Amino acid sequence: MARRDYYEILGISRTATEAEIKKAYRRMAMKYHPDRNPDDAESETKFKEAKEAYEILADSQKRAAYDQFGHDGVDQSMGGGFGRGGAGGFSDIFGDVFNDIFGAGGRQQAFRGADLRYRLELSLEEAVAGTTAKIRIPVNVECETCDGSGAKKGTEPVTCTTCGGHGQVRIQQGFFTMQQACPHCRGTGKMIKDPCPDCHGEGLVQEHKTLSVKVPAGVDTGDRIRLEGEGEAGLHGAPAGDLFVEVAVKRHDVFTRDGTNLFCDVPLSFVIAALGGEVEVPTLEGKASLKIPEGTQSGQQFRMRGKGVTSVRGGPTGDLLCRVIIETPVKLSKKQKELLEQFEEDIKGGGDKHSPKHSSWLDAVKRFFE
Repeated sequence: MARRDYYEILGISRTATEAEIKKAYRRMAMKYHPDRNPDDAESETKFKEAKEAYEILADSQKRAAYDQFGHDGVDQSMGGGFGRGGAGGFSDIFGDVFNDIFGAGGRQQAFRGADLRYRLELSLEEAVAGTTAKIRIPVNVECETCDGSGAKKGTEPVTCTTCGGHGQVRIQQGFFTMQQACPHCRGTGKMIKDPCPDCHGEGLVQEHKTLSVKVPAGVDTGDRIRLEGEGEAGLHGAPAGDLFVEVAVKRHDVFTRDGTNLFCDVPLSFVIAALGGEVEVPTLEGKASLKIPEGTQSGQQFRMRGKGVTSVRGGPTGDLLCRVIIETPVKLSKKQKELLEQFEEDIKGGGDKHSPKHSSWLDAVKRFFE
């Protein structure tokens, strides 16, 4: 089976610079590394191909031999490369590239990007049914002008003269030797003589980006949605952080939510409360009819099963609990007042049977004073 061209494997041109070769390999290594893709044979194969290509093209002598003679010119120089029965190449390549990423061996330290948080306000209807929300956030991204190096285009960071590129300095205090991050290069092992004019040597620039957030049905205040890799960009090729979208459900004019249950107050005329009947109440699915029994008292609660919320975590749908509030009529006409006075007199004539709660209350008050 014919072996693939090394430049094709890394996705670079034959005139690529050393920095471009390293960047291309770093990108592929982070994507296909076995630790990130366990039990994935295809990713492991691509990782091995990328590693082999980088080992040849990053070495000027091996690259020249490969450019002139192809694979035949470098087979012997490969020695015990990765996947060929030896481990020397594996060690060398990780010393060169992955130390850049994880900060070992005196190379530039790479730091994973910071996680970001965003507060997403939703209506109750959106939270219950689910929605797709557009959000706009400010983030630090890798500077395209310098490819995140922080150095002016055409230049590269140089080895720090204070720590010799190790990123660490040792301080002797009596019998003790302490090691700490180099104060001049901040532990990177590199110094930038000519900073990039766009990012001012930081390697990152701030941009605003718009994201679509798919909100699952049933979320509630306090729930978080994680968007992997949408946080701050990492330094020196390290992975970006994550964006955590925190849900906040806005106050509703009609309903109050408690877990999977919904609550609402239903104003009721004292006539319907006394005689019974049916009233129309709102639900998230539309209007529904609620049967009011004769003699209903203010504050009584009626349950409408299955008219609540289905949690994002699953389980049975909650209920809608309607609390009736008997409304006292206002702005009465003279005739209405007279009718009510006649009604009151008639009620009193019936004794305790029409107002059992009032009678029991009077008895309780009497016992209290005695």
